[in-house]
Amino acid sequence: MSFYWYLFLGFLGGIPAGMGMGGGTVTIPLLTLAGGVGQKVAQCANLFAFLPMSLFALKEHAAAGRVKTAGILGVIVPAVCISFAGALLASYLPAKTLGKAFGLFLIVLAFIGLKKQTQTP
Repeated sequence: MSFYWYLFLGFLGGIPAGMGMGGGTVTIPLLTLAGGVGQKVAQCANLFAFLPMSLFALKEHAAAGRVKTAGILGVIVPAVCISFAGALLASYLPAKTLGKAFGLFLIVLAFIGLKKQTQTP
């Protein structure tokens, strides 16, 4: 694939990410289905793109006074430990299994979103 095709796919995945809608749910399928990239590479690329975006978002939210630091270690420590364990697990799983797990995650996410849309206020 050409550099411009991947640039275009990155642009398409960046739109929902920039709006705070979870760009990985778009970027990973775009890279695997349209870009022909393996599941592990697509997930790594998504995480690589997430890091600078999240740091920029944190800086902006902190400047606006929307960041509360009380009890933050109680969230950060388990999140880092579980993320590390998940990355370790993903490194041992076959790409096909990761792809199926991610597809299942997207289906569950779609049903949760559908349920929220159909509930009356």
